[in-house]
Amino acid sequence: MTRLRDLLDDARSRLADVPREAVGDLVRPRSLFGIARAPRIVPHGEAWHLGVLLLTPDAVLATGEVVRSRVPARRGYTAENQRRRAELAEAAHRGGHAEGATVHVGWSELDLDAVERGEASGPLSLVDGEPMVRWSAAAAPQPLAAYLDERIELLRHPPEGA
Repeated sequence: MTRLRDLLDDARSRLADVPREAVGDLVRPRSLFGIARAPRIVPHGEAWHLGVLLLTPDAVLATGEVVRSRVPARRGYTAENQRRRAELAEAAHRGGHAEGATVHVGWSELDLDAVERGEASGPLSLVDGEPMVRWSAAAAPQPLAAYLDERIELLRHPPEGA
């Protein structure tokens, strides 16, 4: 085992009793007799949401977009971005996710072997043999161990009102 995989396995064991959130795939069905069908987000599994990372029982994913499933309804929007997010939330509901459920879509699987070889994969990298994570494009990488400790603590004990 490598330090990277040890850290992730330790995080999984510490999160074993913490609920996971849905991970889904956006599916755009083909037209039927020339009529476009609505997209849906189908279930792909579950993961613990740790900031820029989604930790599944057997993989690590880079977080994409996060939506809450909701029943399709006619709404008016002033911003195109609002319309797109509403469409994703409705696609999650059409895909079978319960109303109000948190669903992650647009994620990408990280290549842990590449990270161990010294290459970056999404927000993960190795600096002087130490696993690092970059939590934003403008931020410097920070040690993955400390990042996981902080994120696990937030999942286990969310701030009041969160």
